[in-house]
Amino acid sequence: MKGVVAAGSQLTVEAGLHALRSGGNAVDAAVATAFALAVTYPSAGNLGGGGFVVVRLANGEVVTLDHRERAPLSASRDMYLDSEGDIVQGLSTRSHKAVGVPGSVDGLLVLLETHGTFNRRKVIQPAINLARRGFQLTYDLARQFRLVLDKMKAYPASIAKFSNGGKPYSAGDTWKQPDLAKTLLRIMLEGRTGFYEGPVAALITEEMGRGDGNITGKDLVNYRSVWRDPVRGSY
Repeated sequence: MKGVVAAGSQLTVEAGLHALRSGGNAVDAAVATAFALAVTYPSAGNLGGGGFVVVRLANGEVVTLDHRERAPLSASRDMYLDSEGDIVQGLSTRSHKAVGVPGSVDGLLVLLETHGTFNRRKVIQPAINLARRGFQLTYDLARQFRLVLDKMKAYPASIAKFSNGGKPYSAGDTWKQPDLAKTLLRIMLEGRTGFYEGPVAALITEEMGRGDGNITGKDLVNYRSVWRDPVRGSY
């Protein structure tokens, strides 16, 4: 099969190409690439965010899957305002209340089940391998970590993940993510249940409770991606 894979990391490109060379279609390659991005490109590829997918099928039909983040059920119009109606600085950008219910996992799995040909193991195992074994940081990725390290001082878990024992990583250092590997493994074995229910969901809701966030177990269980009519135009 001929095809092209483009992504923000060479390692993720290789995951997508491997899917194509193994007989998968473009959706298989896209899902494999997206899960690998959750490991190798943390500033954009992730399990805790969301996105859109636009696919042109072999018969010419175009479909769109909306799996962006959703507001928690308890969210309200004025939740970021104080009693005087003024914006509380940072509440909508740097607090637990700023977080939306993640849609990436549901969206990628729905896309795979609907239009892919591979099973979950084939598309997620490359990402698990990257997280478990680690990979050498590029100059750009090590630089990204270094630039945001000071802003992470209030978040011990982030310091532990994105620093080398509290010191900045350098290009060429091997970066491993064992916790992420465990989460990806649960998703591979259990599907969406492995993320939106069980131990992973419990950790998310526990953290929300600790930081006065809004996401609950009900928010996670009820999350569903939505198929939408694509927006069309001409130029």
